Amino acid sequence: MNEKKGIAVLASGRGSNFEALARACLDEEYPAVIRALIVDGGEAGAIAIADSFGIERVAVECGAKKGSMTPESSERMAKICAERGVELVCLAGFMRIVGGALMAEYRGRMLNIHPALLPGFKGLHAQEQALAYGVRYSGCTVHFVDEGVDTGPIIIQRVVPVLDGDTVESLSDRILQEEHQAYPEAVRLWAEGRLRIEGRRVRIREKA
Repeated sequence: MNEKKGIAVLASGRGSNFEALARACLDEEYPAVIRALIVDGGEAGAIAIADSFGIERVAVECGAKKGSMTPESSERMAKICAERGVELVCLAGFMRIVGGALMAEYRGRMLNIHPALLPGFKGLHAQEQALAYGVRYSGCTVHFVDEGVDTGPIIIQRVVPVLDGDTVESLSDRILQEEHQAYPEAVRLWAEGRLRIEGRRVRIREKA
């Protein structure tokens, strides 16, 4: 097969989607390999996962302001990725808006996964928002990253029914199961060169 595409994963929390990507990369036929995990602090649960898979991990201080990152941290992340031959950046529970040098370098080559059917329920606490609104269906979305909050072109969506008696926890657990399938699939499509952005729409080319 062709040479695997190098990816970096940015995480802030427990890292379950990072683990799903790491497990997918264990498959010899999977077209991507994780070159590094980048975390914005020393407490992310993803760190232990990286260690268990033998994946390099790097902590970058992004600043005290929640939800944002300093220009210096963006520059450092861009440098870390460039030095490791990273071609795609994947946000997996990374709780900061990406901008600066990292966005400039990886525009169109950066993905995120969000636990809702975008464009509905952007930002934090998406499952809680969905339940409060009374929707009958929720799910997850893998999308390209732009300067907004969960506003980039959509690649994959998976639908999860909202059941009577659902709590934030029970709905989140079912959505997470779909996230763990959707994210590796989106990365596969990108690594195989099958995604093309046309305005707001992402075209998926059939596999040759």
